Amino acid sequence: MPVTSLSVRIHLHIDPAYAGRINRARLRRAIRLAIDCGGNHRGVELTVVVTDDAEVKRLNHTHRGVDAPTDVLSFGFADAGEPFPSSPALTAYLGDIVIAYPRAEEQAADYGHTADDELLLLAVHGALHLLGYDHEKLSARAQMWRVQKAVLARLGIPWQA
Repeated sequence: MPVTSLSVRIHLHIDPAYAGRINRARLRRAIRLAIDCGGNHRGVELTVVVTDDAEVKRLNHTHRGVDAPTDVLSFGFADAGEPFPSSPALTAYLGDIVIAYPRAEEQAADYGHTADDELLLLAVHGALHLLGYDHEKLSARAQMWRVQKAVLARLGIPWQA
């Protein structure tokens, strides 16, 4: 799956407590690869927020009705209903990805890889959700896992579903 020259604008909002631990260039590359390998070939824009467990838990409760922490949330712009049709030539706003960095560190220790690799896995996972991939149904899960594994392999991150 080649990387195309698609235009991807990525806004990063990283909590200052974690800013020194995150390789921003690698994070942007992972998201661009996910968007390309996920089948999107038009200009897009999205936001990635890296924050703490409490904020992600709050968002999970507010927007999904789940009063529990989680590692990553994706909020698709199309899910909110776009008020005006946009031109195919314009950048489309995909949505927001919110990642709990302490959860990424914890999971990295559990899975035996670096926190940076876990952060990229979560970012790729969130980006694929913004592109419409889902893992609730077994048939859809296989497709999402196949694309996710391909992206992570290109980043040098081994992954087992």
